Amino acid sequence: MDRDLIHAAIAEERRGIADLIDDLDDAQLATPSLCAGWDVKTVGAHLVSFLAEGTLRVTWLGVRRGSEDRAIDELARRRAQRPAAEIAASLRDLADHRYWRPPPQAPGLLAEVLAHSGDIRIPLGLPFEPDPQLTATALDFLTGPLPIGLVPVGRLRGIRWQATDMDRTWGEGQEIRGRAPQLMMAAVGRTAVLSAVDGPGLPLLRQRVSG
Repeated sequence: MDRDLIHAAIAEERRGIADLIDDLDDAQLATPSLCAGWDVKTVGAHLVSFLAEGTLRVTWLGVRRGSEDRAIDELARRRAQRPAAEIAASLRDLADHRYWRPPPQAPGLLAEVLAHSGDIRIPLGLPFEPDPQLTATALDFLTGPLPIGLVPVGRLRGIRWQATDMDRTWGEGQEIRGRAPQLMMAAVGRTAVLSAVDGPGLPLLRQRVSG
């Protein structure tokens, strides 16, 4: 896909998540997301934090905390203390903002926002049906040589991903079959979706994700 089209899709997904956050009640916002340790509201706050804080602040805080992951978690939890309406408004206002961080490529940023959309929608029992072309573009990145920031090195090696809802495959090796959105979530290590995929490569993926 064209880079500008991908960025437009990222912005549209952010606006969609903002609209969703506005519609959720307190119990839904407090529902555990598929991101370990974060509830739905905190995932929304995380999506805002990089846009609002900027990469340099995240990096600086990461140096102070000894880990960028700790900095990301701290900023997300801090922003999650704000009202949900404010988080949604900020995400909507910053939807078109572009920033550099791993993954730097536009497809990587697309994979990130689509995965976080699934992190929110799936545990709430809401439909998770991202556009097929966008999902395929995200899987192209995730199964590529440098899925920086989203997939640990070696996790997907030796696995072939077979979509059952489109005529596409990714990778080589032991096969995992499923609908493309579930394949995408499985690739980024969301164990809650592993029951929705199958194939001889699934035990290998489970071992790598749990390890």
